Amino acid sequence: MTVPDRMLRVDLSAERVRSEPVPEEWLARYVGGKGLGARYLYEMEPGVDPASPVNRLAFLVGPLTGYLPGEPRYAAVTKSPLTGTFLDSYGGGAFAARLAGSLDDHLGVVIEGAADEPVTLSIVSGEATIEPASDLRGLDAAETDARFSEAAVACVGPAGEAGVRYATIASDGGDHHAGRGGAGAVMGAKNLKAVVARDPPPKIPPALRELRERADEAFADSDAGRWLAAGDTLETVAFGDETGVLPTRGWQVRRFDGAEGLGVDRASERATGRERPDDPVPGGFRVSTGDKERSDDAPDAPDATDAPDATDAPDATVPRGGTPIALGAGLGIDDFDAVATLGGVCDRLGIDVISAGNTVAWAVRASDAGLIDPADHGVDRGLSFGDEAAARALIEEIAARSTPLGDALADGVAAAAERFGGTDLVPTVKGMELASYDPRGAATMALAFATGDRGGCHRRARPVETEAVVDPGWTPDERAAVVANEQDRRAALWCLVGDDFLAESFGPAAAAEWLAALGDERDPEDLRLLGERVWTLTRLFNLREGFGRGDDGLPEALTRGTDRAGETDEEPDDGLDPDAFEDLLDRYYAHRGWDREGRPTARLLDRLGLADLPDAATPVGSAAEVPDSGGGVD
Repeated sequence: MTVPDRMLRVDLSAERVRSEPVPEEWLARYVGGKGLGARYLYEMEPGVDPASPVNRLAFLVGPLTGYLPGEPRYAAVTKSPLTGTFLDSYGGGAFAARLAGSLDDHLGVVIEGAADEPVTLSIVSGEATIEPASDLRGLDAAETDARFSEAAVACVGPAGEAGVRYATIASDGGDHHAGRGGAGAVMGAKNLKAVVARDPPPKIPPALRELRERADEAFADSDAGRWLAAGDTLETVAFGDETGVLPTRGWQVRRFDGAEGLGVDRASERATGRERPDDPVPGGFRVSTGDKERSDDAPDAPDATDAPDATDAPDATVPRGGTPIALGAGLGIDDFDAVATLGGVCDRLGIDVISAGNTVAWAVRASDAGLIDPADHGVDRGLSFGDEAAARALIEEIAARSTPLGDALADGVAAAAERFGGTDLVPTVKGMELASYDPRGAATMALAFATGDRGGCHRRARPVETEAVVDPGWTPDERAAVVANEQDRRAALWCLVGDDFLAESFGPAAAAEWLAALGDERDPEDLRLLGERVWTLTRLFNLREGFGRGDDGLPEALTRGTDRAGETDEEPDDGLDPDAFEDLLDRYYAHRGWDREGRPTARLLDRLGLADLPDAATPVGSAAEVPDSGGGVD
């Protein structure tokens, strides 16, 4: 079997598609997915406007996409319109699986330029065709998906067309999203309405079948596999509430008195909505077959506004963990059906539920603080926590930029706070709203948020899952190492484009064995360095874009205390200590072999094979001044 080694290059401005080999050196160093996308993105000149035609948008798979346990994933890589940083965002399900099959011997498609009118990019048998799509303008994710009954679709909804900076790329009718950072806004700016994958998923080759069986068993027996089997990511709600890390009512408290009604038990009572693929691995984890999950004769989905009964509406699917946290606890809404409906609205409009929930929460708090008056910004109603109707209306206005307030909030919390004040209300890092966990209940998580290469992301490292349950007794140096090593593990996995929940059970040795079965012989030690190499590359990209130590800072909102128990008589706890955080950041930089300003040293770049990158940040320091940990993935 041939390992994919080519890339489709698309110029929408010139209406040109070509296939080219990926440079051998790039394949050796970066493998695919995140790493390869970062290298193609690094080719751009610094300072590119994310909304300009010059910005690149890549849809990428890895050499093991479609074969690994868990949910198939693809990577969307671009420069983020929300943060201005490197952005990799991941979508799962049928589109990811069928994209891998449609690309044939290619690892992805890199898109430049912008079309004059809406177009789609149709991919079949390793070839891509640009096709007119003006008739799709304004359609939501479900409506767009319904136009391609024999294919799988990744598309933008109205939010992407309107340039909302946290618009998603929706696939499978809005059931999956490349969600964070605004890749959908880049796609919308290019007038690319949809990417259509027309071939079936790749079949698992005989050489991998035994490896797949073993990996399925290992995953099912891992902590992540057991956790997902117990209730998908909805278990996060109960976990956050029980451990006091659940961001509630705009990050004012860390427990939610309505959490029980938003968790997995309530979902089990209501679950007929989220469609489940047909091929579960041991333990019940989802694996998409890549087939359409509704019949061809199913009725068209009604518009969300025509569906007052949330249990019957397509908007009322069973949400995953980020939805009940951001749109439920975060907005003080304890009605499961109302939260599911809000999540469905976001899914169809193509807007990130985490950023949307945080942005609405900021607007409520800013209104309460007198920083904004909704009436002065085209909104003729009040804003308050617990008001699902007001939240829904504001999300729809954001997605369409249809009111002055909606237009302002479409640029995210950081932009709104810079304009109106209130930077201390809802935390952001590098312009990205934080997700899922309040690090005031697990301080190492603050370091994970602060050092994320795409901003305040909880998917790069989640030490909270240990720290909030038991006191692991980590020293400051160990805290820094825990975060860096987990970031590296996940970065390596995303080069293979595997489900990130596999990070615990699928390491460099397993990756080398799988690749060898496909004829791609790699040294496990080099795969151990892969994540560190790619994390360093994205750091170089961000440094070149003007980011530095100050952008790895502790959000002001997290230095203020919260009421640990929510609405109880317990005393408020303290916020995070900025001085202790700065010390922890120093240790993190030292562990990575970066100088005190967060710049990789010459020794590190040499060790990782990055010293020859054009325009790499000027390395400073020496091995004596900046300890070099040796890095790598455990």
